[in-house]
Amino acid sequence: MSRRRRDRIRPMAAARSTARWLLATLLVFSGLSHLFWARKGYRIVVPDWVVESAPIDKDAVVVASGAVEIMLGAAVVGLPRERRRIGALIAAFFVAVFPGNVHQWRTGRAAPLLRTDRARFVRLWLQPVLIAWALWSTAPNRWTR
Repeated sequence: MSRRRRDRIRPMAAARSTARWLLATLLVFSGLSHLFWARKGYRIVVPDWVVESAPIDKDAVVVASGAVEIMLGAAVVGLPRERRRIGALIAAFFVAVFPGNVHQWRTGRAAPLLRTDRARFVRLWLQPVLIAWALWSTAPNRWTR
């Protein structure tokens, strides 16, 4: 591989690595907020149909999602050989929690950092960005071994 080609790859690898660490930080911080200081506020986001169709209450859903976020955040930086699979799991997690975001927007309920209808609506459009972020930051860098 030519030096010129390698020089172009390094900035991309650095950008992916930085994005991955930022994603991990976001996931761990969000997970901790689900477990501690914002736990009560996140119960509002859990759609009623979730607790009606499963033997679980809203608080347990919040705690479980927080624990999953912490584990995914730790795994994406702690298990580099599984990075691609973990990225797909993170993306799937973001897809799985999307109905809660829609529920919150439709019901107009305030939750941490989402006190207005506009903020809740913008949050819906942030979800595809998070999915793309998870997939892009965990994708392999081409031309490297």
